[in-house]
Amino acid sequence: MDVSGGSGQPGSGNDEPAEHPAGPTAPATGPTRPAGPERREPPAPPAAEPGTENTGDGTADADADATSGGAEPEHRSPAPSGIAKGEPPQPRPREPGGGILMGRPFGVPVYVAPSWFLVAALITWVFGGQLDRVLPELGAARYLVSLFFAVAFYASVLVHELAHTVAAIRFKLPVRRIQLQFFGGVSEIEKEAETPGREFVLAFVGPLLSLVLAGLFYLAMKPVDPGTVTGVLLAGLMISNLIVAIFNLLPGLPLDGGRMLRAVVWKITGKPMSGTIAAAWVGRALAVAVLIGLPLLNQSGALGGDSTDTSGMDTVTDALLAAILAAIIWTGAGNSLRMARLREHLPDLRARTLTRRAVPVQTDTPLSEALRRANAAGARALVVVDAHGNPLSLVRESAIVGVPEHRRPWVPVSGLAQDLTDGMRVSAELAGEELLDVLRATPATEYLVIEETGEIYGVLSAADVERAFVKAMARPPA
Repeated sequence: MDVSGGSGQPGSGNDEPAEHPAGPTAPATGPTRPAGPERREPPAPPAAEPGTENTGDGTADADADATSGGAEPEHRSPAPSGIAKGEPPQPRPREPGGGILMGRPFGVPVYVAPSWFLVAALITWVFGGQLDRVLPELGAARYLVSLFFAVAFYASVLVHELAHTVAAIRFKLPVRRIQLQFFGGVSEIEKEAETPGREFVLAFVGPLLSLVLAGLFYLAMKPVDPGTVTGVLLAGLMISNLIVAIFNLLPGLPLDGGRMLRAVVWKITGKPMSGTIAAAWVGRALAVAVLIGLPLLNQSGALGGDSTDTSGMDTVTDALLAAILAAIIWTGAGNSLRMARLREHLPDLRARTLTRRAVPVQTDTPLSEALRRANAAGARALVVVDAHGNPLSLVRESAIVGVPEHRRPWVPVSGLAQDLTDGMRVSAELAGEELLDVLRATPATEYLVIEETGEIYGVLSAADVERAFVKAMARPPA
C-alpha cells in the first residue's frame, strides 16, 4: 500500500517502489510464528489470489505455462525461530499437466499432448500409402502396421528426450516434464547449465541417442528380408531416427545443434548471452532456409521423391510443411533470445530493494490512526501484529482505497487485513527466479518480508514485482 501526504490518503499504488534502506525501519518484532532440450521460461510475477483485489496490472504465467513457469529452486520458508537460511522448502504440490500422463521414468512425468493423435493419424495415413506400394498384399491391414510405426517412432523420440533428461538429472538440473507433441518432443529443463561444457553435453546426448537408435535398427535389418513387414518397419525407423538426429544437429536455436553452438560461443567469449544471440540468429536464418529450401528440395527429388511425378497438391503440402517448420524454428529462436535477456536481468529483482517500509499496528487500531503513524514514519504499508509483536495479517491496499476518509476513524485495521499464510512470509534475501517461484507458490497481492532473525522488514506488493519484472524484460542486454 502507498501511504502518502499528511492527510493519510493512500496513493494509487502505481508509484515506483522506492529503494529500501539497508535495514528495517519499522519497529522490530519478535520471531514469526510457524507458518521445473527446451528451457522453461522464468516464472512471471504472481497473480492476485482468487477472491482478493489487485490494484496493479494483472499478471500471467509466462510458460505459460511459460513460463514456467516455474523453476523449482530451493527456497527459504519461515521457521519457528525466524527464517532459517537454507531451510527445506514446503511448497504446495503442483502437477505440471500438458496432456495424457503416460508414466514417470526417472521421476519425470511424460505427457502425450492431444496434438500427437493428429500427427499419429497423419503418419499412419502417409506410411500406409507407402506400404500399399511396397507390400500391396497387406490390404487394409497396412494401416495397423502404419499405426505401429507411428507409435514406435514416437517411442524413439521419447528415448531422445530421456537422454536430455538423464543428463539434466546428472547435472542436478530440475526437469519439469517431457511432452510428446505434434513436431516431436520437448524436455522442459527448468534451469540453465552452469558451464558451456555441460550445456554442450546436455544438448548433444539427444541427437547422439537418435544416431545410436538408427544404427541399432540398421543392424537389426541385416538378417531380415527387406520385402517383409519387419524389414520395412526397421528401415522406416532407421531412416526416421537418422532424420531426427541430423535435423536436431542443425546449428540454430531452438534445436539441439543451436544449443551446442551456443555452448561453443559461450566458451569462446565467456558470455552465455553472446552464445544465445549467435545461435538464435543462426536459427532465424535456418528458418528462412527451411521455408525456401525444403519445397525446392522435394520438387528436385533430392529428398528421395520423384521430381517427374509431383502434383499441385504435393507442392502445396510441401510448402505448408516448410512454413510450419520455419515458424516453429523462428519462434523458438526469438523465445530463446527473450528468455536469455530476462534471465540476465532477473538477479535485479531483489525482495530487499522492492519491499515497502511498513509499520506494525494492533488489531483494534483505527485506520486513520494507522495511516497517521505510517505517514509519520515514511512507511507505505501496515502490518497487523498481536500484543507480543508477532505479525498476524497484512492490511490490503485495495481495501484502504475503498474506505471513505470520513469513516476511517471508526474502521479498525483488522477488518481490512488478510491473514498471513505460510507462503505469504518471504525472506528479504530472496532474489531473481527464486523470489518469483516463492511468490507464485502462494498468489497474493501483498507479502510480509522478514529478516533471517524473524524481524519485520516490510511488505512486498505483487504490483511492484510485476512492474520490475516488465522492466527487466524490456531492458536491452548488457
